[in-house]
Amino acid sequence: MRVDLFDFELPADRIALRPASPRDSARLLVVSENRISDQYCAQLPTLLRRGDALIFNDTRVIPAQLEGRRGEARIGATLHKRVGPRHWRAFLRNAKRVREGDHIAFGEGVGAVALEKASDGSVLLAFDGDEPVEALLARAGRMPLPPYIAGRRPADARDQEDYQTMFARAEGAVAAPTAALHFTPRLMAALAEAGIGHETLTLHVGAGTFLPVKAEDTNDHVMHGEWGRITPEAAERLNAARAAGGRLIPVGTTSLRLLESAADEDGTIRPFEGETDIFITPGYRFRAADGLVTNFHLPRSTLFMLVSALMGLDVMRPAYAHAIREGYRFYSYGDASLLLPEG
Repeated sequence: MRVDLFDFELPADRIALRPASPRDSARLLVVSENRISDQYCAQLPTLLRRGDALIFNDTRVIPAQLEGRRGEARIGATLHKRVGPRHWRAFLRNAKRVREGDHIAFGEGVGAVALEKASDGSVLLAFDGDEPVEALLARAGRMPLPPYIAGRRPADARDQEDYQTMFARAEGAVAAPTAALHFTPRLMAALAEAGIGHETLTLHVGAGTFLPVKAEDTNDHVMHGEWGRITPEAAERLNAARAAGGRLIPVGTTSLRLLESAADEDGTIRPFEGETDIFITPGYRFRAADGLVTNFHLPRSTLFMLVSALMGLDVMRPAYAHAIREGYRFYSYGDASLLLPEG
């Protein structure tokens, strides 16, 4: 499909720079095939059915942004994906000033040597010393806010908490599974009381999630791989929930992509551990996901393509136009939507 079919105009003042407080007070646009309605995230227990299961990503964001120097040149690095105990792929700002073998000093006693460059533009960094890289990042790194926020304000102490979900456990993401930012212990208790279950899986979100689609046709776009895991126990519980008539509703596109990566043709979810680069566009037949809770996404992005695959582009374009017109807040710190293809 043509990528420009997924374009739309978004006023700059619709981009949220801080999350709602409390988190579950964020607005929620409920979208089905035939109607849309304006709700709040705190109302989710009344919008789902007893027996449904929400699926959360328990990845934890690491302070993956570094600022340093190679000689007199200022170099920024956003870690993308771990490839070894002391090796990470990273996207560099001012990358033209860095050659293979150059050393980048990030301050606080943290440095790395740039190794080969990949076709996607990332650079392999080998960190100095023998301290765990996590310890180095805790000392010199910053929370990796998305470009559309970081370009308008610097990360600060509030983001250390604001940019983690209540489920964050497994360290390794460089971007948050932001749909889950709207969930609080109070909301989870209300969901449980309404008979709505939940499950967790892990997908370490990479910086590639923010890369623009440069191709003119979706067939020519290459997705970045990300590491994920669904345990045998979690797969068994999800299959049981669906067999009992419940719907599986991922919270966030990361949870949905991993769920679909692990599902057989008949929708049975298998244990999964490894890389996934699944790219979901209109025409995709969903195997396991019966709905989705997700934030509002960028124009021409792979994530807007995914929600259009789930609901139909003819449904999502007017839904987004409604959200813009009604003042919904967009992107990572913004409001949410509940997408239900079957109503």
